[in-house]
Amino acid sequence: VYVEVPKEGPDTEIWVDSFVQPTSMEGVDILWVIDTSGSMHDDQPAILAGIQVMMNNLPPTGWRLIIIPSDFRRVSDRNYFPIVPGDTIADVEAMYNDQVVGQYEAGFDAVIEYMDYNAYARTWLRQDAALLIVFVSDENDQSQEHVTNEYEFISWAQLQRSNVFVASIVNLPNDQSVCTNNVSPINVGERYINATNYFGGNVVDICSEDWSAGVAQAADQIVPYEWIDLTHVPLDPNWIYVYIDGILNHDWTYDATLNRVEFTVIPAGNSLVEVVYNY
Repeated sequence: VYVEVPKEGPDTEIWVDSFVQPTSMEGVDILWVIDTSGSMHDDQPAILAGIQVMMNNLPPTGWRLIIIPSDFRRVSDRNYFPIVPGDTIADVEAMYNDQVVGQYEAGFDAVIEYMDYNAYARTWLRQDAALLIVFVSDENDQSQEHVTNEYEFISWAQLQRSNVFVASIVNLPNDQSVCTNNVSPINVGERYINATNYFGGNVVDICSEDWSAGVAQAADQIVPYEWIDLTHVPLDPNWIYVYIDGILNHDWTYDATLNRVEFTVIPAGNSLVEVVYNY
């Protein structure tokens, strides 16, 4: 979108902070799909911490979260009620200990098996809610039961909800990874990465010491923005301009203490919001 910046203001650097507003939705169903192989046992603390970060970044109401194993053979009879607002990390740990069982690293098959064939899942999953799937694995997807590649999974996922989001915490290629040891090409989460990229989601390096920033971003993609923190401090609040889809907008205030533009009217879903200022 071409934006014509007003001529007022000093002759200094102009900066544009921007975002695309997530689509407005009624609630979100969240599936964390955990690799159950032995090499993942040491990652339990990071997984629990990541889920807690996500819970802290979700809205106060409207979401439900379940943990399932990547072994599709072990999900059709899982009857754990999801984590909901008000539950604690102790509840998450209890679910993790009960749910993460099996040996197969077939995350795509596990999601399909749970959503299509688990009778209990159909009692709480909501067709009018958004769907967020988070894959966690130190190996590539090995699904063969319901799909054989990421493209078949993408086609299936697109039919499940109006709003589908995918994130993944996986091994990256060595030239992008922070792993201290070389990652075997067969263990790079290429299928998960491709599916995540298709849905515009966030990919986190499983070798990172802290997943919190990436997990928080995965949560952010489903929560409409009520404000935007600016990258630089504007020279003068009078020279801040907000555009929504290229149209000058005045439904906002500037908080100098937080260096934040706060919206008095929340921008509509899918709109491009741009904040232009001198610094």
